[in-house]
Amino acid sequence: MGLHIAAINSGSNGNCYYIGTQHEAILVDAGISCKETERRIDALGLSFSLVKAIWVTHEHIDHIRGLEQLSRKYDLPVFLTNGTLARMRQRPETRNLHLIEANSRTCFGEFTIDTFSKYHDAGDPFSVVVESKGIRVGVFTDLGRVCESLKQHFSGCHAAFLEANYDGEMLEKGRYPYHLKHRIRGGNGHLSNTEALALVKEHKPAYMSHLILAHLSAENNCPQIVQQLFDPHAGTAEITVASRTAAGPLWQVHGAGKVKEEPVLPLRRIPAQQLTLF
Repeated sequence: MGLHIAAINSGSNGNCYYIGTQHEAILVDAGISCKETERRIDALGLSFSLVKAIWVTHEHIDHIRGLEQLSRKYDLPVFLTNGTLARMRQRPETRNLHLIEANSRTCFGEFTIDTFSKYHDAGDPFSVVVESKGIRVGVFTDLGRVCESLKQHFSGCHAAFLEANYDGEMLEKGRYPYHLKHRIRGGNGHLSNTEALALVKEHKPAYMSHLILAHLSAENNCPQIVQQLFDPHAGTAEITVASRTAAGPLWQVHGAGKVKEEPVLPLRRIPAQQLTLF
């Protein structure tokens, strides 16, 4: 049946991404409230009971706002790095915390989750590739720059959430102070439309079926600009822009075509019911 994927919310006001099979799912980040996360997942026709764990890419509030309440209410394991945990003010209960390395592979339920380090101004941030039954979905947001690991993992995905945060001209002419502009485009902030497009043009595999452009700036970008910029390079892929105010749509991803082999990473096997800190 493939994988179901959806952006529950995407932007500086909150980030949360759903990836699941018929039987279980995970969230990547939990940046909107528990109540709103529940409401939006329900609106997609999904049951929150399918969600079995949360992967936290870094500690910024737009990625963890609903984390503590969600993990406590549903007794969900939370996977994150020690560098992320050290900078969090509100933490999930200790029994739900699972410390992982930024460059590692974890088997959890029906999923294999690869994480790899990224350039972003956070404690120890990582990007995520989720695989189940040969289908790979990447979550690539909050990227200061395109690195070799990003190129390698992006080129092996059937679907991806990819940051296209800002339009260079809009940022330059906008009202942000210089220090904030520098933070955004300085190599440890966010990925511009043109940087994301270059990645797509050079490394999007022919078998990629869905590309969801994510984490758009409300101040320095426009969904119409992004859609028009990327559409000519879609090939056979469905290209959409994730919303800052609503969930979805819910996409079903099938694993057609030959998949590029990924590098072997350290492997941990975690039973879905294991909830102890390690």
